[in-house]
Amino acid sequence: MRLTTKGRYAVTAMLDLAFHSQVKPVTLVDIATRQTISLSYLEQLFARLRRAGMVKGVRGPGGGYTLCGSANDINIADIIMAVDERVDSTKCGGEANCQKHQACLTHDLWMGLSEQIRDYLKGITLGQLLEKHHVQGVAKRQEQDAVRVIEVHRHTEANAPVL
Repeated sequence: MRLTTKGRYAVTAMLDLAFHSQVKPVTLVDIATRQTISLSYLEQLFARLRRAGMVKGVRGPGGGYTLCGSANDINIADIIMAVDERVDSTKCGGEANCQKHQACLTHDLWMGLSEQIRDYLKGITLGQLLEKHHVQGVAKRQEQDAVRVIEVHRHTEANAPVL
């Protein structure tokens, strides 16, 4: 299966957004801090997620991003596809041209696996993941860790010598 960091990060960021935007819009800086994902990479992913109609930006003080709909209506496969990622176990990208421009001996096997994975991911929504006790615990721990990082950063800046 060819699921790169792009798809993994998009799902992680969307789950973080779904968890934290229940209270207020979430900034990409906050997601980047909690999930240790590059801010510039998140900006690229969110541009694609916004074009796909999954997230919307809120401008101004207190702004950030929110989901466009309910977390229960956004499935994991759609997130992965929104960032131009493919869930594909074939070596030919599903084109059936893997061996001299024709299907290889195991093409149907790998196509079937790809379909099973896609169906599995389509059957899981952000809302379902949010309901998992473990996910809630991890999200809360990440929030506490992020607050500590910000406090250390502020303390370091406040005590830095002036040049």
